[in-house]
Amino acid sequence: MIAADLLAAATDPVARATTDRIPGAVVGVVTITGDRAANALGLAQREPDAAPMRRDTWFDLASLTKVLFTAPAILRLVAHGRIALDDALTVAIPDLRQYDPAAPERRLTFRQCLSHQTHLPAVEPLYTYGQDPATLRAFILQRVWQAGPAVYSDINFMLLGIAIERLTGHPLGAQPLPAGLSFCPDPAACAATERCTWRGRVLRGEVHDENAFALGGAAGHAGLFGTIDAVLDAAQGLLQGAEPALAGIRARQSATRTLGWQARHDGWSGGTTCSDETIGHTGFTGTGVWIDFGRGIAWALLTNRVHPTRHRDTGIDDLRRRVGTLIAGAAQ
Repeated sequence: MIAADLLAAATDPVARATTDRIPGAVVGVVTITGDRAANALGLAQREPDAAPMRRDTWFDLASLTKVLFTAPAILRLVAHGRIALDDALTVAIPDLRQYDPAAPERRLTFRQCLSHQTHLPAVEPLYTYGQDPATLRAFILQRVWQAGPAVYSDINFMLLGIAIERLTGHPLGAQPLPAGLSFCPDPAACAATERCTWRGRVLRGEVHDENAFALGGAAGHAGLFGTIDAVLDAAQGLLQGAEPALAGIRARQSATRTLGWQARHDGWSGGTTCSDETIGHTGFTGTGVWIDFGRGIAWALLTNRVHPTRHRDTGIDDLRRRVGTLIAGAAQ
């Protein structure tokens, strides 16, 4: 398989999207042998001034933070014997719901949070309670969360982010990162996201997610920025099994989830032609990465679909599925 040929199969729908609904995108493919190709299309910013998209443009990766930073950090701590997957979070965060020893949050495990098998809600507008990061972290730990069915939850990964800070002794923004990933990028190198009504400006180089911003810019669920090549580097490392500590990400924890990642299932974001051994994840800003271990390929689609506003139909869901179907289909 030649990466450029796989990429060519999916370039047309991305190009059409960037002339209509989405300002710009960078799409890339990497194979298990390390062959890769990427194309940049459209604009990194439309307003207040136009800026072209480049292959080295940095994107707000949004929830890709969960799988490119937080889940790997937790699994490395497991590999180093600091925690076990089935340990309760209280091993790292003994003050979690500290005023109620019987609180259900005190029984949550690292595995449950990684695989979104908890009672916690999908999201909470924490930023509306204030912008002091230390106070908001305390609020997350002491809040009486309303119980509900297991859902994909940002709160799960906020808790994991706090656990990483406690176990390493360093804030998330100071954690080591590979080249091409950062919690504090150069704004001039970034794709713009939303014209934020809360902050009163077009966001460029500052995290789009309001809760991550209020938590100081780096959180377990969002805050990471990166380039297409950094995302493909991470995917290639997983394809090649370069880090044994991360091998467990492939094991299904439920019908649709592995440790951090989404597993292939009907109607998912990765399309219809990938193998059953495919995992992927998306980010609200318009990002996504998928890894097909059966075919030995991975692809990423990074867009700024929320620029200048999230409140419009960009067709991003259909575009992701179309790109995945074409790339994986070309690899058959």
